[in-house]
Amino acid sequence: MNKMTLCLAGFCAAVAAADVVSTRAAAPKAELLVALPDYCNTPDGMALMKDRSIIVSVPNFNDETKPPVLMRITPGNKAEKFYEFATPFPGLPKGVDRIAPMGIVASPAGDLFFADMQYMKDKNQKSRMWKLVVKNGKVEKMVLVASGFNVANGLAIHSGNVYITESVLEEGSQPLTSAVLRFKLNEEAVVLKTPLKNDPHIVTTFKSYKTDWNFGADGIEFDSKGNLFVGLFGDGVMHKIIFNKDGSVKSNEVFTKAPGKLINCDGMHRDAANNLYVADSAANAVQIIRPNGAVDTLWQNEDVKDKLTGQLDQPCEALVRGNEIIVSNMDWPFPKFKNTKYQLPATLSVIKLNK
Repeated sequence: MNKMTLCLAGFCAAVAAADVVSTRAAAPKAELLVALPDYCNTPDGMALMKDRSIIVSVPNFNDETKPPVLMRITPGNKAEKFYEFATPFPGLPKGVDRIAPMGIVASPAGDLFFADMQYMKDKNQKSRMWKLVVKNGKVEKMVLVASGFNVANGLAIHSGNVYITESVLEEGSQPLTSAVLRFKLNEEAVVLKTPLKNDPHIVTTFKSYKTDWNFGADGIEFDSKGNLFVGLFGDGVMHKIIFNKDGSVKSNEVFTKAPGKLINCDGMHRDAANNLYVADSAANAVQIIRPNGAVDTLWQNEDVKDKLTGQLDQPCEALVRGNEIIVSNMDWPFPKFKNTKYQLPATLSVIKLNK
């Protein structure tokens, strides 16, 4: 083989290698989706609407001089105010008259159900669940669905019912007890029993054993088969609940745990293949829990210095929108979290999947 043949062979090999590199998909990474206006400082739950817009609950725990709001992220990823809650909210008892929107979900009719978490103000069953009746893209009225929760947290809708996680069913219990409650979509003005553990809306309960963060049931999602998945925040453990045909619980068992990897199970959503995308708050990560229970890290980063990089900053919910994972960064520092300080702007991140 002469020198020219060798050169041509080398050139062809180099071109082939370049082609391989150029067609290889880049690894998913967290990037900035949108920076929220400065009147938003603590984003939390997210609801995907039929038009692919996203409603974000913003309780503004970091700076309560700012009123709580719901923000709308348009399909083109522009942030706009959707609804602002009056402060104080009329008709509520003093001390718990500031709405604190957390988990949020859209019903098939387009109404929004959300958890109103008052635990930081009063631990004596002052949290609530509300429904916002939405007409023509605007909130027509706000309806109290149920009062008397301790820590109303995550929500999911399935087969004409709204399911809600109660992160602290029994205050001071050890191991900590938490629960899921179920309500029909048309229920209103329910006053839960005292003690809460005796209320008939309770579907199933859980035990949490770690004490770093005393929150139990948090993230909640159904798979395509109607099985319910509930993550225990403080333990980093995922449960799977299987139902009988009459809606009673057939089984409630640990589905997966990955000590040292899956730290927190905060807000989560699934894709069409029943992969669960879980916000792992303490770890600044989004974890994927596969249908076989395997846990893979989609993305993880250290403490964030520049929010505008889009790095995860105490992620509290991961939402699936097409081939994107949208992540809400709560940035409300807890002890032993990678996130060490609150800073503006509040952000949502995006991780684009290679599908």
